[in-house]
Amino acid sequence: MCRILLRLNLSSTKYKLKVTDSVTFRPYMEKANILSILRASNTVFSFREILLASGETTTNLLKRRLNYYVKKGELYSIRRGFYAKDKNYDKLELATKIYTPAYVSFETVLRQAGMIFQYYERIFVASYLTREISVDNQLYQYKKIKNTILTNSAGIETKDNYSIASPERAFLDILYLNKNYYFDNLGPLNWDKVFELLLIYGNKRMEKVVKQIFDYYNKTK
Repeated sequence: MCRILLRLNLSSTKYKLKVTDSVTFRPYMEKANILSILRASNTVFSFREILLASGETTTNLLKRRLNYYVKKGELYSIRRGFYAKDKNYDKLELATKIYTPAYVSFETVLRQAGMIFQYYERIFVASYLTREISVDNQLYQYKKIKNTILTNSAGIETKDNYSIASPERAFLDILYLNKNYYFDNLGPLNWDKVFELLLIYGNKRMEKVVKQIFDYYNKTK
């Protein structure tokens, strides 16, 4: 923030410029740059995203500006290093930005698809680590998936600024970690897609389990 001090001394012959009253100039350019970034369709922004988009080279200066907008109510601070336009941000979007790479999967997807009936308040995410955290009164559970699987985009959809597994991919992610998992309803699955996606796991045990589940499903449907 820049501050200029001015005094205007009047005489009959000339004007003299001296220091007196302070006039404060708000950083309109910086504000315009940051708020224009926030006009994107995203509801959640990491500090790194804002830094790269703003072109700012001084991280401490950008942090001070962001803190200023948070205090003014023009930004909402979710947790350290993450901001939103307001409190109505998409929690699935946040889930995939805290630890990256990551995508929404497991019970969160299976519940949405009607494949399991139990309700979970937490959001389940596939990532490179296993961890459970609470952010803004929301639980997030991260489950570790092997990097070659995690970074394979097959069966991963981009939706509303975050990545989410298809029901088939979430089904296989679950079995990758727990071969004895119980599913309430396998009807929503496209089995051709299941067997196509199964190849990315490179796991003979999984292939055997999926074949057993498929055979049982065909006998009981």
